[in-house]
Amino acid sequence: MADIYEESMRHIREGEIIRGTIMQIDKDMVLVDIGFKSEGLIPIEEFPNHGRYLSVGEEVDVYLEATEDSEGQVVLSKEKANKIKIWETLTTAFDQNQDVEGTVVARIKGGLTVDVGLKAFLPGSQVDLRPVRNLDKMIGEKLRMKIIKLNRKRGNIVLSRRVLLEEERQIAKTETLKKLTPGAVMDGQVKNLTDYGAFVDLGGIDGLLHITDMSWGRVSHPSELVNVGDRLKVMVLNFDPKTERVSLGHKQLMPDPWTNVAQKFPEGTRLRGKVVSIANYGAFIEIEPGVEGLVHMSEMSWTKRVRHPSKIVNIGDNVECQVLRVEPEKKRISLGMKQVEPNPWDTVEVKYPVGSLVEGKVRNLTDFGAFLALEEGIDGLIHISDMSWTQRVKHPSEILKKGQRVQAQVLSVDKESERLSLGLKQLDPDPWDQVASHYVVGQTVDGEVAKITKFGAFVTLRDGIEGLVHVSEMSRTKVANPEDVLAVGDRVKAKIIKLDAENKKIALSIRAYMEDEEIVDLSEVLSRPEAEPTIGDVLDKENREALADLAQRTAASAEQAAPASPGGEETAAAEVSEESEAKPEEER
Repeated sequence: MADIYEESMRHIREGEIIRGTIMQIDKDMVLVDIGFKSEGLIPIEEFPNHGRYLSVGEEVDVYLEATEDSEGQVVLSKEKANKIKIWETLTTAFDQNQDVEGTVVARIKGGLTVDVGLKAFLPGSQVDLRPVRNLDKMIGEKLRMKIIKLNRKRGNIVLSRRVLLEEERQIAKTETLKKLTPGAVMDGQVKNLTDYGAFVDLGGIDGLLHITDMSWGRVSHPSELVNVGDRLKVMVLNFDPKTERVSLGHKQLMPDPWTNVAQKFPEGTRLRGKVVSIANYGAFIEIEPGVEGLVHMSEMSWTKRVRHPSKIVNIGDNVECQVLRVEPEKKRISLGMKQVEPNPWDTVEVKYPVGSLVEGKVRNLTDFGAFLALEEGIDGLIHISDMSWTQRVKHPSEILKKGQRVQAQVLSVDKESERLSLGLKQLDPDPWDQVASHYVVGQTVDGEVAKITKFGAFVTLRDGIEGLVHVSEMSRTKVANPEDVLAVGDRVKAKIIKLDAENKKIALSIRAYMEDEEIVDLSEVLSRPEAEPTIGDVLDKENREALADLAQRTAASAEQAAPASPGGEETAAAEVSEESEAKPEEER
C-alpha cells in the first residue's frame, strides 16, 4: 500500500491540470476525485452554465492549486484549468497563424472587446477593410479573426479581422481577375454609394457602377435603386489591368427601350406621362420606364405666359401630351401639352377681322411699340409708327401707359406667325389727306418750332402737321448751327416752297418770307407821292428799283429750285447763294 501511495503522489503535482471524476453534485459545490488521498470541492459557478448539464461519473479537467489545505482537503479550480487550456490553444493558434473565433461583447475606447475564451482586444482599425463608423452595431456578432499580438504574462491578446479579410480578398481577387473581360456578367455586392454611382465588390476587386449605367430611365441618386449590401448582377463594360479599374453596367442586361420608340410613339400620338424632372426651360415626362420626353415651356400653354415650368406642372403630376418630334438616335422626344387643347389663334381671323375695332389693356411697352392684351393669350402690337399721324413718337410711353385701356383698329392678322397688328392713329382721319386743300406753294404760314436737328427745324402747323425749315432756308445769311437762330417753342412765319402730300412732306422757308416782306416794304416806299425830286432822290430811286428787281428774281429762283427733301433744300439754297455771288458787285 505504501508503494502504491508513493507512486500516485509522483503523478500529482501542484500547478498542473489533472483529470478528475465527478463524485457528487450539490447546490453550490461539486465533489471531484483526482485519485488522491482526498477529494476536492469546486464551486459550481466555475463550470459552464453553472453546472446545469453536469452528471455524476463525468470526467473533467481541473487545476490542482494545493494538495492539502488547512482542513486536509485537495484544493481544485475548474476556472483556472479552463484559462490554462485556452491560453495553450490561443498560443498554438498564434504560433501557427491559425484563425480563432470570438464574440463581440462590448465597445471600448479605440475598438471592441471580444470573448475568445478570454477577453481580447480588437482595434477599430482592424475590424474591417474600411473604417467602420458605428462599432456599436457589431456587439453580439461572432467573428473569425487572427491573433496579431499575444503576451501571456500580461494577459494581453490583440486580434485582427482585417488581416483575415485581406487574405481572403487576395485569394478571391486572383480568381476574379481570370473572369474580368468586357461583356462578362458577374455577381457582386454593393459596398458603397456615392452621388455618382455605386462601388460593387466582385470578389476581391471593386468595380464602379456609374449612375448613368444603372437604368435606362432617369436616376437622381443611386440610393433610388440599390442599397449597401444588396447583391446584383452586373456586366463588365471596361477593365484596365494596369490600374485594375473596372467599369460596370446594370441597364445593359435589359433591352434598350429606345430601340423601337419611333414605332411605338410616332409624331402626333397623344399619351399620358408622369413629370419626373423640372428644368428652367421645360419639364421631363416619363412616358414609359426608361423613356422620357421634354415639354418645352413654350409648348405648355396657348394662352398663359409661362415664366417657369413649375408654374404649370409639379414633379409627380400625370399630364396629357402630344408627340411633336422623335429622335431615337439622340434619345430625344419633344412633347407638347398645349397641342391637346384648341388653339385660340385658329379662330382669330373670325373674331378680329381686318378693319374691326378692338379694345384691350396695354400689357407691355417696348422701344418699337405697345402690346395690347385682347384676351388671354391673344395680344396685338401697336407699332410706334401707327400711334399718331402727325406726332413724331420716340417711345410708346409718350402716347400710352402700361395698364391703360385703349381702342385700336385691326390692321393685319398672321395666324401662322400668331401676330396681330393694330393701329391707334387709324381711329382718326389722316390730316395729310386735306393738305392739298389747305396749303399751296408760295403760301405764308404760321407755326411753332417742335424740334431742332442738325439739318433744320420742324415747325408744327395747323392740325398738327409738321413742315421742315432746312438750315439753308432759315436766314439770308449762312447758318452754321440751327440752334443759334431758333429754339423749340418759338413762333415763326415761313413760306411754303415745296408741298408733297403723298410722301407727307412740306418744305418751308423763313428766308423767302423775309425777302417777300422786304419787297413789300420797298414797294410801299416807292408808291408814296413825292415833291420835286432831287438828284439824290433820283439816284436812290434807281438803287431801290434795282434792289426790288433782284428780290423778285431771287424769290422766283427759290420757288423753282425748292427741294423736296432736306438734302435737296440745302442744295437749292447753295445754288441761289452761288448765283448771287457771281453777279457784279454793283448789282449785288
